[in-house]
Amino acid sequence: MPLAPTFRIGGDLEVRRLGFGAMRLPTEAGEARTASLAVARRAVELGITLIDTAHMYGWGANEELLAEALHPYPSDLLVTTKVGVARSASGEWGLDARPEVLRDQVDQALRRLRLDRIELLQLHRIDPETPLADQLGTLSELRSEGKVGRIGLSEVTVAELDEARSIVDIVSVQNRYNLLDREHEPVLKACEAADIAFLPWRPVAPGAADANAEINAVAAELDATPTQVALAWLLAHSPVILPIPGTASPTHLEENVAAADLRLTPDQLSRLDGLFSSEAAAPR
Repeated sequence: MPLAPTFRIGGDLEVRRLGFGAMRLPTEAGEARTASLAVARRAVELGITLIDTAHMYGWGANEELLAEALHPYPSDLLVTTKVGVARSASGEWGLDARPEVLRDQVDQALRRLRLDRIELLQLHRIDPETPLADQLGTLSELRSEGKVGRIGLSEVTVAELDEARSIVDIVSVQNRYNLLDREHEPVLKACEAADIAFLPWRPVAPGAADANAEINAVAAELDATPTQVALAWLLAHSPVILPIPGTASPTHLEENVAAADLRLTPDQLSRLDGLFSSEAAAPR
């Protein structure tokens, strides 16, 4: 069965299933920033329609970089950001999803991204010091006010997802997940059951894919790289998975995007599936 090349987040927001994570793009002035602008623009040229950023990435600098590179945005481009992590006066960061903080960070994101509405806003982490109803209630209010289109979560358990869905409609989940790290398989299955987009962060385990003999063997069979195999496996593993690999290298960007066209055989999928033990899938 052919892989679906796109997914409709929330049932109506269509994006290509392989996106781009902007976290790794340097934002400081000079040659590094110029290179970052070029990578962001190249991502769109290659057909990427989902770019992920966050308030925490440079404390707004990453959002400003994307706006400089891509505004006015193509009509089919979704730039999603995350809120709920704040930095103290001393420079230390921590979870902070109090209503006033969320409202301020959304307003900052709108200004920095040069948007009237953030079509997909994700809560970066659930703040244990603030009632979940207050956190999600604030995001729901922002949606009603037209500042937010859809609401997502990041790093949640199945129980947390269920509780959140009892408060507000959730259209996406962004958890750590890759071929060699499937701790959140139960969350993925819950997303599948509810047709919720699952955006794995760290979709390729750093260094691990290159060191794995089975991944290398499949890569050799397909004349591909281990990274491409790892991304192709994600796309084949579940129709709700939208990987968001990040890089500051135009070469690696093109390598990642090409993984969307890689097709694994049933035998190759079975061998890669076998890298995961059932114990690792148990909820923690």
